[in-house]
Amino acid sequence: MPIAASGVIGLAAAWLQHSALGSDPVGFVIYWLTTAACAGFVGISEIVYNYVVHDEATARRHTRSVVGQMMPSLLGAVIITAAVVRSSTAFVPFLPGIWAICFGIGIFASRPYLVRASGWIALYFYAVGIALLWVAGPATMNPWAVGGTFGLGQLMTAAVLYWNLEHEKEANS
Repeated sequence: MPIAASGVIGLAAAWLQHSALGSDPVGFVIYWLTTAACAGFVGISEIVYNYVVHDEATARRHTRSVVGQMMPSLLGAVIITAAVVRSSTAFVPFLPGIWAICFGIGIFASRPYLVRASGWIALYFYAVGIALLWVAGPATMNPWAVGGTFGLGQLMTAAVLYWNLEHEKEANS
């Protein structure tokens, strides 16, 4: 549910983004980094809760492995974002594609620790990122380039996790 909620946050943020941010590169970046932080906090809340309250040593090691595989790509996205905003805001329209590709790479890297179908989610982020880079320009500062990409991706992730984890638990009960 928290991952689905993070997807809804992304879609809501796209719907709520003021049109003026489409012409303000720094405002666009700040808006979406703030949205990502909020959605990320919601998305990982259950993982953190289980890590602290329920998980045993093996599950905690598993969680640390997934986070360790995902962090380099997320950190890379943050570094690229800071460099782009610092050097030339003319490149901000490339960021939605870069963010999606970095997120897809992180999921690919974490795949040995995730459900098998997570590869399809990684491929989705990677493919959408490539498409966004290909058409990069003022149109990619459209709220749906980020909110739609990540909102839909998180909803698909929630569905994959539900089907592969929760659905199996219910079937085995």
